[in-house]
Amino acid sequence: MHLRITALPLAAIAVVALIPFWAAAEEAKRPLPPNPVGAGGTWSQTVNKEAAIAGEEFDKKQIELIQKVGGYFNQLTEIKGMFVQTSADNKRIRGKFYVQQPGRFRFDYNPPSRLVILSDGQYMAIQDFDMKTDDRVELDRTPFRVLLRKDVDLLRDARVLEVKEVDDVIVLALQDRNPDNPGRIKLFLSKKPNLELKEWITTDSQGLDTRIELTEVNKAESLDPALFNPTTLVFQKLNQ
Repeated sequence: MHLRITALPLAAIAVVALIPFWAAAEEAKRPLPPNPVGAGGTWSQTVNKEAAIAGEEFDKKQIELIQKVGGYFNQLTEIKGMFVQTSADNKRIRGKFYVQQPGRFRFDYNPPSRLVILSDGQYMAIQDFDMKTDDRVELDRTPFRVLLRKDVDLLRDARVLEVKEVDDVIVLALQDRNPDNPGRIKLFLSKKPNLELKEWITTDSQGLDTRIELTEVNKAESLDPALFNPTTLVFQKLNQ
């Protein structure tokens, strides 16, 4: 899902145990908010060990829950709403999000931030209009790859680390089966009145959590495709 940002995000839409994404020189600049979707990187030994011992034998009820969540993402078309991001140091930042399956999303952070994170279905772009930076990573390198593809099959593509139902909430923690796509995301979906993604938690390589909560989620109709296209302004390219 990781941008090295201490205050941002999707997800979804996010994400999840992530590695510093900015170049070392960027570390000296002002901190940015953490990415909700997450990007590829190297997990800590603790996380690797935990993932290695995670069992994948599920009972009938657990399999039904996993398939239900996969079905939710398969039927997802276009949604929009608001998000609240809470970083490990309890800093909160708000914004708007848009999702268009397959693979397209956009997170706009509220002023004074001028940060935008978006995906055109192939690449995720992180554009900071204050710092004039533009960093990009293949969407397939983020933990949301298994959730935003055309044919979501979590039993096939994800390693499920936890699945349970608490009251009317389904909790599902997973990571990509592809070892080249490290990352972990924990999803929370409300079952009533209809199944709906409410929040997710991503964990970075230092074990720090970033929580993304969604509100005012509504189906959208005919979102402008331009929403998901990176701005063509001249930016400083990082990590090229």
